Amino acid sequence: MDGWLGVVIMTGLGVGFAALMIGLSVLLGPKNPTPEKLAPYECGMPAVGNARERQSVKFYLVAMIFLLFDIEVAFLYPWAMSLRDLGWTGFVQIVTFFLILTVGFVYVWRKGVLDWGSSRTRRPATTLDRKAA
Repeated sequence: MDGWLGVVIMTGLGVGFAALMIGLSVLLGPKNPTPEKLAPYECGMPAVGNARERQSVKFYLVAMIFLLFDIEVAFLYPWAMSLRDLGWTGFVQIVTFFLILTVGFVYVWRKGVLDWGSSRTRRPATTLDRKAA
């Protein structure tokens, strides 16, 4: 239990400090609310429209691709820290990992998921598109 005593003390100090500062701001802070001050803050922009608008599927696809590559970086850091212990086997594994990710990235790129332009300028017509028209 001695090992946890420091953690408990620091947690108590952190929560106590936060509660003290919030209490002081409530007691000593000015109390002159205006409609502008009470309005919700949205990244510096006034809130307009309904919050439940439909989003494009491309938005979610790009979000998933971002998460994929973000997780890839999370796996890359521990690998880099243990590179000397892993040797050539670890090097071959990470090169294979990057090759698989590169193939996936090229596939997504060729499918036009990363292209946010209008549908007319999205990709050049191929010979299959010309035959279908």
